[in-house]
Amino acid sequence: MWDDIPQPLADCRWQFPSPSEWPNSDLVGRGADLRPETLIRAYMSGIFPMTSQRARSEDDIAWWSPLQRGIIPLNGLHVSRSMRRSSREYHVKIDTCFEQIMRGCASRKRPGGWINESFIDAYLELHNLGWAHSIEIFNEEGTLVGGLYGVRVGRLFAGESMFHLARDASKVALMHLIDIMITSNMTLLDVQWLTPHLESLGAHEIRRSDYLGRLSEALNP
Repeated sequence: MWDDIPQPLADCRWQFPSPSEWPNSDLVGRGADLRPETLIRAYMSGIFPMTSQRARSEDDIAWWSPLQRGIIPLNGLHVSRSMRRSSREYHVKIDTCFEQIMRGCASRKRPGGWINESFIDAYLELHNLGWAHSIEIFNEEGTLVGGLYGVRVGRLFAGESMFHLARDASKVALMHLIDIMITSNMTLLDVQWLTPHLESLGAHEIRRSDYLGRLSEALNP
């Protein structure tokens, strides 16, 4: 799964500062663009984009590298009996409706929603180039009820967002993501910031410097 080599990208026209130049904050830069080559260079540098409350426009991109980074160890997912039961009730598909997953994650009904049309367009292009992926959960009637999406670079999967419309649907997607990562010899599942929900599933924080070390290992063959 996901063993196909993604399409090659153009050279990135932006120069990302080295970690020694980053401020002592989660926000490490603003500007640039959401071109595929920019996004992949950012992930390889330990940085990811999000909008921010201080954005002056939809094109004002904020770039983040949390001082305390959330990760989920591949052998550390907390799987409850409810999750196992739900996993038998749902049907899982991979990369069949990436845009629908993004739009589910972008729903304005969700608190703290930040995914706008610029991000949807950018990550859909990444998906079409083979760099971004989705795990999709369907109920017995064939209705999409949850899922997640993110970016794979080497042995890294950078989880971007997940959503659910039925019990445990996003958790089941996470279970399948980790199974795929283990099968594909991947090593690093980045979840950006630790939240109580992610912590209940086995996520924990590591220092930014530790994350960058693990990232370097994940990007090496």
